[in-house]
Amino acid sequence: MFRKRGLRCTKQRELVYASLAASKAHPTAEELFLSVKGDSDVRLSLATVYNTLDMLVEAGLARRLVIAEGPARYDADTADHVHLTMSDGRIMDVPEDLSDRILDRLPEDLVGELERRTGLRIERIGIQLQAQTRDRH
Repeated sequence: MFRKRGLRCTKQRELVYASLAASKAHPTAEELFLSVKGDSDVRLSLATVYNTLDMLVEAGLARRLVIAEGPARYDADTADHVHLTMSDGRIMDVPEDLSDRILDRLPEDLVGELERRTGLRIERIGIQLQAQTRDRH
């Protein structure tokens, strides 16, 4: 997969990507670092994780999710889908059937108008909904 995109394949990159792809929690770079570091005897620095994530995002193998508060989170699922961001910083995927329904209701002519007015080509659509976590008493 790396070579198909013209990227050098290293053990560190493989481990970071595998950990990201296995996670549904949309981890931060530091969370990935701790996960990979704990599961492997391969030498790895936090800088390597950040550099690898930048490379994965640039190559289209991951997406960076930026939320208002807290560090960026990452997702190996690059298909169009909807995220739900929680007030405590967690991010979760909206169930696929609901995500598809939300994305299907986005009018194509609206995307076309956005492209015309901005002069940019929309490559991928990602929607983030924000939710307040409920106190459970």
